[in-house]
Formats: sequence, structure tokens, C-alpha cells
Amino acid sequence: MNAAEIRKLRAAAHNLNPVVMVGQAGLTAAVLAEVDGALNAHELIKIKIRAEKDERMQISQQICEETGAELVQNIGQIAVVYRKNPDK
Repeated sequence: MNAAEIRKLRAAAHNLNPVVMVGQAGLTAAVLAEVDGALNAHELIKIKIRAEKDERMQISQQICEETGAELVQNIGQIAVVYRKNPDK
């Protein structure tokens, strides 16, 4: 993605609420399945990650790798993730 596309996605994500939360159990298969389903339905989602700063970055990157999504933004405990749905 180029800078203009990222800016548009950040603006679109501004009013979104987190649809998935990664808790103390960390990134489980159930959480990944929920992220995958949310990406299929919405394309652009927010994920709340409750972990330490370094661990949050690792979890965000792992989510993107395993779901084929792209990380748009990472602010505090919130990660914004985008994956284009070819069916839409």
C-alpha cells in the first residue's frame, strides 16, 4: 500500500470500535479465527491487544502474517488491520 491509501484507511478507521480483543491468554487459534471472520465481513478492523508494548507489536505482526492482512496503524493497545475481500 502507498501512503495515500494508508491515510484513507486511517481516516476510515477513526470512528470504528475494536471488534476483537486479545486478552491475557494471548493470540490463540480462536482469536485468529475471529480476526479472519471479521476481516471477511468488514475488511478494515480494530483489534485491542492487552499486552506489554513489545509483545503487542509481535502479536500485531503475527496476526498480519497468519491472516494475510496488512497493518495500517498501531497506537497504544489498538491495532488497525486491513485485508481486501475479493468477493466484494
